[in-house]
Amino acid sequence: MKKILVTGATGQLGSELNLLSSSYSQYEWIFAGRTKATLDDLELLQTQLNEIKPDIVFNCGAYTAVDKAESERDLAFKINHLAVELLAKYTAKNNAKLIHVSTDYVFDGTSSVALDEKAETNPINVYGESKLEGEKACLKENPNSIIIRTSWVYSKFGNNFVKTMQRLMQERDSINVVNDQIGSPTHAADLAQAMIHIIEFSEWIPGIYNYSNEGEISWYDFALSIKEMGDYKCNISGIPSSSYPTPAKRPEFSLLDKKKIKSTYNLKVPDYKESLKRIFVE
Repeated sequence: MKKILVTGATGQLGSELNLLSSSYSQYEWIFAGRTKATLDDLELLQTQLNEIKPDIVFNCGAYTAVDKAESERDLAFKINHLAVELLAKYTAKNNAKLIHVSTDYVFDGTSSVALDEKAETNPINVYGESKLEGEKACLKENPNSIIIRTSWVYSKFGNNFVKTMQRLMQERDSINVVNDQIGSPTHAADLAQAMIHIIEFSEWIPGIYNYSNEGEISWYDFALSIKEMGDYKCNISGIPSSSYPTPAKRPEFSLLDKKKIKSTYNLKVPDYKESLKRIFVE
């Protein structure tokens, strides 16, 4: 029985994989939180990998506090770069498969067309820099690995934009949401299913892939969809990013082109509204 190690097990993606795992009992699933796969302690992580001996690694763990990363650069790089390098080395040496999850923040946001896997990277914040270095290390140390870049992840688990909006729209009469950052959301449940689909697929085709739900929207548009589905009465105003300054800059345009993953792995990608609906009926 093949053993799948999921790092970041208590995060949004790890939690969705945990839900799905019972339908895939042909695998032995190991859901490793911070104490079982310690991404900020490389010596300990090496020991843990040697003990677990996974056949497949889903690296869902990451340092994701985008604004905090500006002042915690070393920690962000340790988790998003050096730990990924170690996982890639381990999987290459032990002939194990690695799916590493990355981000649209590796781009600078100056494009006006959907970004494919060959688009030029140029991160504009520390988080994006650390994730890009992780990608590079991953492919260098284990060219047989798969990297999935995703964006705007949400789920019924953890903290995310959808849950924040649901709370604010019930608490307040009006809110402001930025309307000049364009991309597409990703329901973590869909990404989790896509990752399992890849390991179940007849062929393992390494490289970088993009995955998010279909649709080209702003955070403001996303908020309007949440309002509509939740039937909230809150008034929502669109504002420019300049009116909502944050320590870390965000890419203005990071819509991902999904053609490669759809054609290579014969994968259907749901529309963002279709996936968002499930949050309101679950």
